[in-house]
Formats: sequence, C-alpha cells, structure tokens
Amino acid sequence: MTADSRPVNVPNPVVTFINIFEVSAEHLDAFTAQWEQRAALMSTKSGFIDSRLHRARSTETRFQLVNVSHWESREAWEAATADPEFGRRTRAAQDDPQTQITSNPGLYDVAVEFPAAAAEPEAAHGNQELQGQ
Repeated sequence: MTADSRPVNVPNPVVTFINIFEVSAEHLDAFTAQWEQRAALMSTKSGFIDSRLHRARSTETRFQLVNVSHWESREAWEAATADPEFGRRTRAAQDDPQTQITSNPGLYDVAVEFPAAAAEPEAAHGNQELQGQ
C-alpha cells in the first residue's frame, strides 16, 4: 500500500517497524541486554508508541528475536533513528563479536486486520445455564 492508496479517512496511520534477528543461542542474552538499552533510548523520542522484543521458544528457530515497534509516523521513526547516539549503539551491537547478529529491518503498514470474534450470545447463555445446575 502506498501513501496515495491509503483510505482518506485514516489520518496519519501508525507505522510498524519490524526487525527480525538471526542470533546464535549463546549470544541471545547479551544481545537482548543491548537491545533493551537501545529501546530505552528510543522510548524517549517523539512519536514513539511502544516496542516489544519477542524471543523464540525454540533455539532451533531461525529468527531467535523479533522486534515490533509502533510509531506515530514514518517521519517520527526516521527522526528517531537519525539520532547519533542510537546510530552509535546500533553499530556497536552489529560490530560486537560477542553478539554476532544478522538484522532484517523494515517499516510496515497493516494490510489486513482481524479482531477477536465475539462469543455468540446463545453459547454464552447456554454456559450460564450449565453453571447454574
């Protein structure tokens, strides 16, 4: 979806930044600690909404860590990532032989969204009757 194809009634949609990391199991804890420091810095930037670092449950999973962050706009994300201190910390993590990572970053817009399905009233009513017995 391009900026020109967004619905007119959606003013400044939230931008999602996703970065998936290939990290060996022995480097996960060190990289996670460094990531947390960088995320703390980014959380102070204008336009930051939230960020979560997801860790794979299996060490056999190719991408051990997945970062999902939300920003008020692409411009806010660009301004935050242009911060020299953030750049220094990012380069240090990439160059650190103790963390050996491969990063795959990108900005995304929601293409399809499904909310949770609402419980059917009849099923909920039936459960109440069963509980009363």
